[in-house]
Amino acid sequence: MALIELKNVSKTFEQAGGEVRALQNVNLQIEKSDIFGIIGMSGAGKSTLVRCLNYLERPTEGEILIDGKDLAKLTEKELRRQRREIGMIFQHFNLLMQKDVLSNVCFPLRIQKVDKKVARQKALELLELVGLESKASAYPAQLSGGQKQRVAIARALASSPKILLCDEATSALDPQTTESILQLLKQINRELGITVVIITHQMSVVQEACNKVAIIENGQVAETGEVEKIFNAPKSRAARKLIYGEESEVIHKLEKAEDMSIGKKIRIVYTKNSAFEPVIANMILHFQTPVNILRAETRNVGGIAKGEMILGLPENKHLQVDVEYYLRERGLEIQEVEDDD
Repeated sequence: MALIELKNVSKTFEQAGGEVRALQNVNLQIEKSDIFGIIGMSGAGKSTLVRCLNYLERPTEGEILIDGKDLAKLTEKELRRQRREIGMIFQHFNLLMQKDVLSNVCFPLRIQKVDKKVARQKALELLELVGLESKASAYPAQLSGGQKQRVAIARALASSPKILLCDEATSALDPQTTESILQLLKQINRELGITVVIITHQMSVVQEACNKVAIIENGQVAETGEVEKIFNAPKSRAARKLIYGEESEVIHKLEKAEDMSIGKKIRIVYTKNSAFEPVIANMILHFQTPVNILRAETRNVGGIAKGEMILGLPENKHLQVDVEYYLRERGLEIQEVEDDD
């Protein structure tokens, strides 16, 4: 059973100009100990989605289950107890500026009426975990952005949550600091077994930290799966835009290729082939038949070819079968490209 499960979740906001459907029939499963990325452009609905996960926003339709419990069926008291198992960190840290670092981390424990001495000891342990034990008596104004986010992470962990939600938690940070925060989240996931959900618009964040990802566009899940598979062979246009850039030549070439009249179009995915092996050139020489390379996006990563190509095959169906067999024999994944793919 998945730790987090969304079933046909929709969220509609009423506004003066009419209804805004922020989420539409979202279905997701997040397993225990995942680092799960939810990525989309601004306005895609990802922040609404993350607020629905802890019921700060109640879905208009559908079910959200945490450990098999439907949040809609919980009483207010049960919901408050459930929220203690879901920590959350934000883009702008949301620290109490008039309180020192130690008091900020103690704050959720004091709300829960945990003994002051016990709360202080736990807060000190969490500050050590995030590498800020020496800043316990400092105030947020005296900290860098990365240090503030580390304090926010320690505070989110104070209630011993099973889940940590990160809403654009690295968007206000420089690349080096972002890297250190992502490494900390991976350490927390690995050492404490906490499931981490990262909301972001940066594909680099997903690549660095996540094992699974959902691509959100216009309030819907465009694509979901393992990060490596989606990055190597994105099937949806939303994923391609995030990976290659909306205005990239790759996107335009692909759209043009998918409009061409060709016997058959296939997508070949490079994941483990030598970057120095001319697979396509050898194939053309072998069959003495040209193929159209409609799109190519490959990179040399440590001597291994990564990426994909779209090929237009000849009309001869027997030749199509032989070409696909030839490519599979050389370790390439083959996917047929439908006209509306």
